[in-house]
Amino acid sequence: MSITPNVPPSAPPSNEGYVYEPAPTPRWIPLVIIVLFLGVGALIYIGYNSRTQLQYALAQSNNHADVLSKELEQTNSRVALLRAQLDVTSQKLGLTQAELARARTMAQQIQQEQQDSDAKLVAQIGQVQKDSETKIGQVSTDLTGAKSDIAATKKDLDDTKKNLTTAVGDLNGQGVLIARNHEELDNLKRLNERNIYDFKLTKSKTPQHVGPIQVLLRSTDPKHYKFTMTVIADDKSIEKKDRNVDEPMQLYVRGVRAPYEMVVFEVTKDGANGYLSTPKEAASAAPAGAAASGGGAAAPASTPGVSTAPTSAPAAANTSPSGPPRSQQ
Repeated sequence: MSITPNVPPSAPPSNEGYVYEPAPTPRWIPLVIIVLFLGVGALIYIGYNSRTQLQYALAQSNNHADVLSKELEQTNSRVALLRAQLDVTSQKLGLTQAELARARTMAQQIQQEQQDSDAKLVAQIGQVQKDSETKIGQVSTDLTGAKSDIAATKKDLDDTKKNLTTAVGDLNGQGVLIARNHEELDNLKRLNERNIYDFKLTKSKTPQHVGPIQVLLRSTDPKHYKFTMTVIADDKSIEKKDRNVDEPMQLYVRGVRAPYEMVVFEVTKDGANGYLSTPKEAASAAPAGAAASGGGAAAPASTPGVSTAPTSAPAAANTSPSGPPRSQQ
C-alpha cells in the first residue's frame, strides 16, 4: 500500500514533502490507568483496615502480654544461644562457608517457626478471652435467675409467716409461731425451720409415740376446748393439765438447747389432734427408758438432726394455761 498522496494530474508539482500524522491515543487506555489506580487504592485501604483490626485484637490481648513477652524472651535467648553455639562450633571444627550458610538457614527456619508459634499463641489468647467473656455472661444470667428465685422464695416464706399465729410459750415466755389447723400446719412445715410431727391421739391407758417422745391423753373437754395429757421424755412424766386448744406447751430435753413445742388445735370426745415441733438439732430416736406403745404419729416434715453439743436444759414444769379457750376467741 502506497502512502504517496494522490495528486491530480493537472495540479502543479509541490516541493513540500509528505507529513505523517500519528493516530490518536485510544480512549480505553486512560480508563485502564484509572482502574489500576483504584485497585491500588483499594489494596491500600484493605491493608490499612486489616492492620487496624490486628492492632485492635492485639490491644484486647494486653491481659496476656506477660505470657507473650516471656515466650519472646525465651525465643531470643534460644536464638542467641544458637548463634553462640554456631560461632563456637565453627571455630572449633572449621566449618566451610556452605555449612555456615546451611546453619544460618536452619536458624532462620527456627526463628520463622517461633514467629508462627507466637502468632498461634496470640490467636489462642484471643479465643480464650472470647470464651471467658461468653462464660461470664452465662454465669451472670444464671446468677440473675437465682437471685429472682431466692427473692420469690423469701417473699413466699414471709407471706407464710404472716398467715401463722404467734403465741407465747409456757416455759420461756417467748413468742412462737403456731398452727391452728391443718392448712396452717402445712404452712409451718413449708418454713422448714423445725421438725414437725403430726399426731392424732386417742384416750388410752398406754402412751403413744409422737416423734422422739411419748404422750398419754388422759381426758378431753370439747365443750370448753380443754384437755389433759402426760408427756414422757428423758424418763420423766410431765403432766399438762387442763390445757387450752391452740396453747403452745413447751418442754426441755437433754442435749437440746431449744425447747420442744406441742400444740393441740382440735379436741373431740375421745381424742385430740395437733403436732409436735422439735428443733433441727434434736435426736430422731426416742429417749432411753421410754416405754414402747402401739400408737403412732405421722413422719416428720424433715429428718431430725443429731445434737452435736449436748447441754443441760431447764426441767419442764407444768404451768397454768397462757391463752384463752377457743370459745372465748
